[in-house]
Amino acid sequence: MSTLSHTQTKERPGLRPQLNDEIIEPLFVALTLAGIAAGLITEQLGAPAWVHLTVNLVTYFVGGFYAVRAIIAALRERTIEVDLLMVIAAIGAAYVDAWTEGAILLFLFSLSNVLQGYAMRRTERAISSLMELRPDTVTIRRNEQTVEMALDEVQVGDVVLLRPGDRVPLDGTIQRGSANFDESAITGESMPVQRGEGAAVLAGTLNINGALDMLVTKPASESTLARIINMVSEAQSRKASTQSFLDRAEQYYAMGVIVSVLLFITLVPSIFGVPFSENFYRGMVLLTVASPCALVISVPAALLSAIANAARKGVLFKGGAHLEELSKVKVVAFDKTGTLTFGRPELTDVLPQPGVSAEELLSAVTRAEQSSEHPIARAIMSYAAAQGVTTAEPDQFSAVTGMGVRASWDGEETLVGTPRLMTQAGIDVPAEMLAEMDRLADEGRGTVLLAHRGSRWLGMVTVMDRERPDAAEKLISLRAAGIERVVMLTGDNVRVAEAMGRRLGIDEVHAGLLPEDKLRLVEELGKKYGPVAMVGDGVNDAPALAAASSGIAMGAAGTDAALETADIVLMSDDLGAIGYAIGLSKRTQRVVWQNIGFAMSVVVVLVITTLTIGVPLPLGVVGHEGSTILVVLNGLRLLAHRG
Repeated sequence: MSTLSHTQTKERPGLRPQLNDEIIEPLFVALTLAGIAAGLITEQLGAPAWVHLTVNLVTYFVGGFYAVRAIIAALRERTIEVDLLMVIAAIGAAYVDAWTEGAILLFLFSLSNVLQGYAMRRTERAISSLMELRPDTVTIRRNEQTVEMALDEVQVGDVVLLRPGDRVPLDGTIQRGSANFDESAITGESMPVQRGEGAAVLAGTLNINGALDMLVTKPASESTLARIINMVSEAQSRKASTQSFLDRAEQYYAMGVIVSVLLFITLVPSIFGVPFSENFYRGMVLLTVASPCALVISVPAALLSAIANAARKGVLFKGGAHLEELSKVKVVAFDKTGTLTFGRPELTDVLPQPGVSAEELLSAVTRAEQSSEHPIARAIMSYAAAQGVTTAEPDQFSAVTGMGVRASWDGEETLVGTPRLMTQAGIDVPAEMLAEMDRLADEGRGTVLLAHRGSRWLGMVTVMDRERPDAAEKLISLRAAGIERVVMLTGDNVRVAEAMGRRLGIDEVHAGLLPEDKLRLVEELGKKYGPVAMVGDGVNDAPALAAASSGIAMGAAGTDAALETADIVLMSDDLGAIGYAIGLSKRTQRVVWQNIGFAMSVVVVLVITTLTIGVPLPLGVVGHEGSTILVVLNGLRLLAHRG
């Protein structure tokens, strides 16, 4: 119907608006109403027939202009839309000299389209609000001078000056200074985040309180904000399976209604002896009330509202189909790292042997790991820096893949790593230390590293990726949203994974997995339980995300792989966003079926009433257009969904 042509994000081919439709179309509706009043007045005053005809023709022109334009555009695409039924009914009313009824039909139909257009444009504010996050001009530093230039002219490698209160115009890294950033527009995170030198910042975030120099790392067209805008725009134009079915069915339905009404008009008078003009009028009413306007818009009204609501909260659905698919999910599988955990290894325990101080153990481990690039080494160095421990580099260093490091200084060798590393070096690990390692592993304390220097044992340290403190609570909320089974898929060791699984109440734990193992397990879960949602970071679990019914990338702000791979992208690290997305998808499906059921019921009631006792054309239009507006308003309720 014409409303959709006004509200779809992607302009469909056909006649392009030459004027501002948001102003002109309501004006035409007002002129149609004025024309109806003028027609009634000229009729009452007994004005000449040509005056009365002219008023009616002008009224029909302004009342049917946008409907006819939509019909022409549809016919150029070789499709039929319900606008055609309305225009035929109006022309038919004029044919039997019921000009006023036909004009009222066009007025109410046009008014309904204006109201629907206004309502549906509210769903597009998600895009317009994101567009407003991009400044038109940017201040950059070149050759020791500050220059203001258009956003699209800024190049990778330019240095942008950011003042307090500035929106970050492009993706980049901070070269100088630090500040708190409001990232709520991108990630949905309400609390300000501290960023300092070397930290990445995203276009669209707000610099709250610092003067900064930022090195541009991506052009404007490839920034995270630009990609989000494109994703939301494309999502609003992609149809769910229910909507696609209704759009296909509309063509056959509209043609079926036209053929049925033609048969009704031609056969009923001869069979039942009903006067032709009376039957023709009833046929025009039938043509109007049988139009599936409410049915056609019932799905997009809900889906567009839901997608817009989600985008405002940092949840990006890549189309209505993914929103629909998520509502069917019964099993959620998590890749542990970066979802159930923070994704950053931390040194959690320093456990010295008797006669060794914690400071001595930490100092030795720090110095041995200082030259390593392994994430575990970075965790140790970060902890040492926080404790104020500084050490010189070792005289010799070597990393032993999968085992640990060996380093020497002051004539003694220090080993930090697994029991295998010690055995390889000819050092026997005491039974009590092995037992302690087993105990720590059973408790899920993470990776346990032994430390040995010279001829004595210094002790052990544990490094683990901490689980999110609210993980257990958020998993409970998933079950409340209708999820029947929660599964963990991880490449971590079995003991650590199982200990975490017990703490979080996870139903199944699969550990020691490679990416291809995760893919296989997702497929097996789907066969066993039905639709599966896979939650990961979109990098090493990309195959599993692609195989799942719903691939969800979490904490994906700035992560290109996640934006490309997943069906649903969560811009923040909040586990609660998963429950919100599932709850929104289920509520959206309820609203969709409410709309479909209501729209079909109204059509059935109006058609039966028209065929039995008869319905005046204006009343039929009120029932038809009223149901359409109610369906749209019901869909718009999803804009206020809070989860």
